[in-house]
This record gives sequence, structure tokens and C-alpha cells, in this order.
Amino acid sequence: MNLLYSITALCLFFSIVKSREKTKKAMIKAFKKFEKIIPPFLVMIITISIVLYFLSDNVLLNILDNNNKALSVVLASLLGSVSFMPGFITYPLCGLLLKKGVSYTVLSAFTTTLMMVGILTYPVEKAYFGSKVTIIRNLIGFATALITALATGIVFGEIF
Repeated sequence: MNLLYSITALCLFFSIVKSREKTKKAMIKAFKKFEKIIPPFLVMIITISIVLYFLSDNVLLNILDNNNKALSVVLASLLGSVSFMPGFITYPLCGLLLKKGVSYTVLSAFTTTLMMVGILTYPVEKAYFGSKVTIIRNLIGFATALITALATGIVFGEIF
């Protein structure tokens, strides 16, 4: 991450050297955009925090570790669609769930929808992309997650 910060600082420095006035205009424009996105982003983060507080790994285990694989995949997909977690939380959580017996197929559906489908991020996406594009993107992400889960199940021998 420090590398990205360093590259960004270096690019900003070169931009200032090349044209101080254009850089100033760009920074003002970026700050105004940032001010506009902060309120819905804070609401999203607060909602996510509340959801994560109530969804412990044991609750997730009870939802995801079901004898009916198809039902577990559907529940995992729906749960992943309405949740939002960064990768550094998602992958260790899935590691714990895997150790507790949740199948690769279910974990695949859960993580893929978690990363690709965003019900909680809908208001922010809608503001930038519009409703139609946001809905289409989420539907494609959901379908991709189900296909990925199916492929994972076949590869790991959990399906067929």
C-alpha cells in the first residue's frame, strides 16, 4: 500500500511541476467529488459495521453449513449479496468456515457474491452509474457467482 501512496505522491509532484494551476483545479474538483460521496459512504460503512456485529462466524456457520448443498449455495449467495466485507476480512473468515466444515462450493458462492454483488452499495453506485447500470452489474455479478460456485463444486468433487 505504501508503494501506491508513493507513486501517487510522485505523480502529484510531477503534475504540480508541469502545471500548478491545472493541478490546483483538479484537486479542488476531486475534493468536491469526495465531499459528495462521503455521506452515502458513511451510511454504508455504519450499516456494514452493524451487520458484521450481529453476524458472528457461528451464525454464518449455521446458515452456510446445511445438509442441502443447493439451499446452502442459495443462502450463501443471498447473504454475500447483502453483505459487504473487504478481502482482508472475507478470506480469513472463509478459512475459519472451511475449517468448521463449510464446503468449497458454498464458500465460493459466498465470497464471490460478497465481492461482486452489492445491495448495500446500491445507493452509492446508483449516484454514479444510474439505476439501470447498477442493477445490470449486480445481476451479472450474481449469475457469475453462481456459475463460479458450480464450477468450484465440480472441480472439488462436491457436485456430481
